[in-house]
Amino acid sequence: MIEDLWYKNAIIYSLDLETFMDMNGDGVGDFEGLARRLDYLHAMGIDTVWLAPFQPSPNLDNGYDIRDYYGVDPRHGSSGNFVEFMHQAKKRGIKVIIDLVVNHTSDQHPWFQDARSSENAKHRDWYVWSKKKPDDWDEGMVFPGEQEATWTYDKKAKAYYFHRFYEFQPDLNIDNPEVRAEIRRIMGYWLELGVAGFRVDAVPFLLETQIPGETKREIRFEYLHEFRKFLQWRKGDAVLLGEANVAPDESQQYFGEDGEGIHLMFNFYVNQYMFYALATADTKPLEEALEATRNKLHATQWAQFLRNHDELDLGRLTEEQRQKVFARFAPEKHMQLYDRGIRRRLSTMLGNQRQSELAYSLMFSLPGTPVIRYGDEIGMGDNLELEERNAVRTPMQWSGNGQAGFSEAEKLVHPLIDEGPYAYKHVNVETQRREPDSLLNWMTSLIRLRQECIEIGWGQWQILNTGLAQVLGMHYSWEGSSLVILHNFDEKAHEVKLDLKQEKEAKLVDLMAISESVADKKGIHHITMDAYGYRWFRAGDLSHLFHKV
Repeated sequence: MIEDLWYKNAIIYSLDLETFMDMNGDGVGDFEGLARRLDYLHAMGIDTVWLAPFQPSPNLDNGYDIRDYYGVDPRHGSSGNFVEFMHQAKKRGIKVIIDLVVNHTSDQHPWFQDARSSENAKHRDWYVWSKKKPDDWDEGMVFPGEQEATWTYDKKAKAYYFHRFYEFQPDLNIDNPEVRAEIRRIMGYWLELGVAGFRVDAVPFLLETQIPGETKREIRFEYLHEFRKFLQWRKGDAVLLGEANVAPDESQQYFGEDGEGIHLMFNFYVNQYMFYALATADTKPLEEALEATRNKLHATQWAQFLRNHDELDLGRLTEEQRQKVFARFAPEKHMQLYDRGIRRRLSTMLGNQRQSELAYSLMFSLPGTPVIRYGDEIGMGDNLELEERNAVRTPMQWSGNGQAGFSEAEKLVHPLIDEGPYAYKHVNVETQRREPDSLLNWMTSLIRLRQECIEIGWGQWQILNTGLAQVLGMHYSWEGSSLVILHNFDEKAHEVKLDLKQEKEAKLVDLMAISESVADKKGIHHITMDAYGYRWFRAGDLSHLFHKV
């Protein structure tokens, strides 16, 4: 019997409301448009949608500068439109996760406007202040090159305020119990409206105690446990999906020693070594990264991803490794960002469908919950003429008609990709639906396959010795069922020799083609891997598929 940990076998689809689908013709995506596209997501096999911030905002940072936590930005519709969308998602069995952005607010939030009005203001201590200019005023910037300080003087408040991100995003004071009580109210409000959980933005910074001039800042994990406890009390199966780009030896603290922290956490560490393997065909560092992030808690899980709404962060790689990834995927300086990352979409980096398939097959096969970025299922490109991270935030390409089927407006929230091989006339949903070998149809098949292979979400895993640095082998076992998954990162074909050492694994059935591998008399499997090839096998017969519900 499977426990009710729905996120163990979920497929998460990440989207930004403003660039997904516009129904009212103003050039900005909205909840009515998203509701109209739920059948598309459902048909693809998506069971969980993660929404970027959609609350009222000056929108200076893609909506992550929130002005009101209890509403919907008029650009996206009304609270009524949100409730109708939630109703339609529920009808299709699609869960909804929303962003919880409470490390900071917009400087236009009424709390901050009150806080800066006087030292005795009700919300003064809701933010972090210093009368004197702190010694570390220009240290710890998240966006080097784009951000000049982390402490900014406010003339009205007659004091400096702390902001880990841009100066228009003042940090909330997490040590203030009133602030934490308000965060719980925000969570409670959206849970009551039916969301299945929260993607918690910037978790390490959220939990970080701020003392002016104090270089060693404490991470208060008890605050995370406090939010988790409230979440489970209000809605027992709701989840926290954490954004915490931390070293592997720190990750357990975010999950909690006994699983009292976040349920899911993005595996930034493995993500960076995936791209190193894709760039160099050397899987050894990826194997080490997987072992370094091995999760010991049954009820928690990694979220695996390839690209997201930000830059591809390569900060955990060595300088030599990072330069190799840059050389392969971002050889020109304008393709790079913050001296540590890449601001390109997956398809433009990899260059062809075969390597995109390899990358997604790999990501779906790793221990954890897969997260897809909108547009990647059709191989959308990027627009490097847009500033910073906006290069990967162009409108969804639904058709080859005017404005890509995204909107009827003349001016859109971001320009469409209308030139080159990734232009909407060439890359769009409508065309790929009708092409049997399209990336969209392949992705739909992969999603179905991953949902059938519940050994990945629930089972034990080990890395297989393939005898080849270019080929990664993964083995999963769960309740008598086992999987063998192989990926060849090389531009050349290889034969893999596998000794699985178990009699019941003498026969491997290919789950993606009508073929099988039978071990020789010595118990060795001889498996051919095409260039950039991937193969998924289940040991024995396929009846295992129908035993686990």
